[in-house]
Amino acid sequence: MEAGNETERTADEAQLESARDEFVTQWGAIGSAWGINRTMAQIHALLLITPKALTTDEVMEELKISRGNAHMNLRELVGWGLVRSVVRKGERKEYFEAEKDVWKMFCIIVRERKRREIRPAIGVLKDCIERVEGLKSSEAQLFTQQTRALCEFMEMADGVLSKVARSEQSSVVPWALKFLK
Repeated sequence: MEAGNETERTADEAQLESARDEFVTQWGAIGSAWGINRTMAQIHALLLITPKALTTDEVMEELKISRGNAHMNLRELVGWGLVRSVVRKGERKEYFEAEKDVWKMFCIIVRERKRREIRPAIGVLKDCIERVEGLKSSEAQLFTQQTRALCEFMEMADGVLSKVARSEQSSVVPWALKFLK
């Protein structure tokens, strides 16, 4: 191999590694902004951009995190359905790979956020409404009116998100995008 080609390949590898590191770091920051543990988001990012499944040890080494931290966050990602465990014949080590299909990933996240956040919020709103429903004061009526409006909006959002998440490779998205142009 010529020296020029090897130097070019090394420069390309360094540029790719820098971009990968930046992606993992920024995905972690974005995850934090969305209420996701930074390390969990970084592990997801790493698995998302790595072409092969990785072991817990490889994740630990790449991200410079403890075994407990790696294990706990990998289990959480598996629980969400964003990462799956892969068993290789004849090996004792467990490997992990991320869902690479962006639309499926989006649908998984929507389903989980609905289950963990939206539905409990709807339950709280309904409970609050029931607790003051019979009260006659103007303050109680305003409270009921506002919480009922919030509850109706959350239920509508829940329904829309359910339709989008069920559609997997959605025909809804191109249709909705027409309205945004």
